[in-house]
Amino acid sequence: MKILVVEDEERVAHFIQKGLKEEGHAVDVAYDGEEGEFLAEVNEYDLMILDLMLPKKNGVTVCREIRERGIITPVLMLTARDSIEDKVRGLDAGADDYLTKPFVFDELLARVRALLRRRSDVKTPTLKMADLELDPISRRVLRSGKPMRLTTKEYSLLEYMMRNPGKVLSRTLIGEHVWDMNFDPESNVIDVYVSHLRSKVDKDYDVSLIHTMRGRGYMLSDEPPFM
Repeated sequence: MKILVVEDEERVAHFIQKGLKEEGHAVDVAYDGEEGEFLAEVNEYDLMILDLMLPKKNGVTVCREIRERGIITPVLMLTARDSIEDKVRGLDAGADDYLTKPFVFDELLARVRALLRRRSDVKTPTLKMADLELDPISRRVLRSGKPMRLTTKEYSLLEYMMRNPGKVLSRTLIGEHVWDMNFDPESNVIDVYVSHLRSKVDKDYDVSLIHTMRGRGYMLSDEPPFM
């Protein structure tokens, strides 16, 4: 999943970013409210972790304004304050959940999983392409009923492709959604991961699902694409 962290304390922001990346998420970071709001408007995120007290524009204002613009990305609000009034303000502005600092990272992860699960349930419980199935909740992947063992990054790559069936996904798009906005598009790491993923998804099967679109990127389809 692609997550935006808006947190002005660099140590806290990097701590959250590192932990979420270890869980396989692509993570962008903004250090003030204006930058966070801009990124939320120009990029599509699966979740936004938003600090309440931010320079330039506070979290409540950011949350309210992105909701007014029709952005429905789930928002987990962070704050050093523990007052009922602050929680009410954040929730009334459109936040989906609330976590008070300091927090245990396991609790943050649990809340992130809950919000992402809720979003996945709204989109579709199980992603399917031909005989390939991916369950976003259990993170199980099956092909022809056989379980498939994927690394964290391979799983994230496959999930992104399965959420965009039949679409040509450029290396830039894949880099931004599966890695983060600072991904180097000149790197060959995406080609390497696609190759590894293809060896697990398509090897020993008559129908290939992962297709290379020369000069354009990759596509997941159960039909041979027009080149």
